Amino acid sequence: MKYFYFLNLHRHIRFFSIAIIILLLSSCAGNKSTGKKNDTVDTIIKTARSYIGTPYKWGGTTRAGMDCSGLLYNSFLVAGITIPRTSRDQGKYGRKVSFYQLQPGDLVFFSAKKGSPKVTHVGMVTAVKDKHNVQFIHASSSLGVVENNIYSKYYRSIFVKARRPF
Repeated sequence: MKYFYFLNLHRHIRFFSIAIIILLLSSCAGNKSTGKKNDTVDTIIKTARSYIGTPYKWGGTTRAGMDCSGLLYNSFLVAGITIPRTSRDQGKYGRKVSFYQLQPGDLVFFSAKKGSPKVTHVGMVTAVKDKHNVQFIHASSSLGVVENNIYSKYYRSIFVKARRPF
């Protein structure tokens, strides 16, 4: 009789152990979307960085020459995401995000001059190193595709807004 009791107890323990494992695994599966988002952002950033050194060309979308919005349009396209082609239209894509909450993959928008709300330039956050070192990639009209710190005096002064595309 004791033998059957222990055998039955062993089955119950095994059943509950399997149930707990299944529960744990299913709760981990819920995080796959975050992992997929991170993989997508990594792909976009890696693609954008592959263009570093490409010269600037207004309206350009190739390695021979590229403008700021073309850089982002191409980089997102590699990840299977079609965003608008112009910086003005990209400025309406996604949801608003605070300057102080920037994350890799966020789009950052600039004006041609300090104090103007008119978007004329776009980049994408590539790394948040600390609270005063947020790197973004863009196609500079003088330097081509480069990464800079958005906290530099120049870029901070012409910053207009940021959007989170995901």
